[in-house]
Amino acid sequence: MSSLPLQTQRLTLRPYTPADIPALVPLIGAREVAATTLRIPHPYTEEIAREFIALSEKDRASGQCVRCGIILRQTDELCGGVGLQIEADHRRAELGYWIGVPHWGNGYATEAARAMVKYGFETLHLQRIFASYVPRNVASGNVLRKIGMLREGYLRAHILKWGEFLDLEMYGMLAADWKSPAVSASESHQP
Repeated sequence: MSSLPLQTQRLTLRPYTPADIPALVPLIGAREVAATTLRIPHPYTEEIAREFIALSEKDRASGQCVRCGIILRQTDELCGGVGLQIEADHRRAELGYWIGVPHWGNGYATEAARAMVKYGFETLHLQRIFASYVPRNVASGNVLRKIGMLREGYLRAHILKWGEFLDLEMYGMLAADWKSPAVSASESHQP
């Protein structure tokens, strides 16, 4: 897919490479990160990281998914990840993101998610981007609201994670929403 890497004020979003594994495993492998996400396993091993990077390359080549490492421009350090799981037949994608614990609270998820949504609408020409989060992950809900997504629903006991059924908050945005004045105003504010 074209137009990668993406640049923001503080971040570079680029496809993962095998060179990211030494930084990736401890960041994504933290129990606190896995506990706040829908699909990250715990424990997270180097083998899982290698498989993840290989799958990411394959999915990007086929147009099924865009997964990028979030790199701090100032230090060239990996701090998280962001991506779009694409359903091309419906011109929609699911947004996902994670930030390593040492980097929480800096607005990196908001900045990266905003850039990925822009890429989805402006480069991939998607009609809809959606995301979900576990209600106890308040920070993730804040990210979705800051980038202009709207609450669309609540799914009770929708996923099973670590032996517990969890509810999900559902948010979404249409291409027309992205172009609206309210979203444009929120874009001008950094995280």
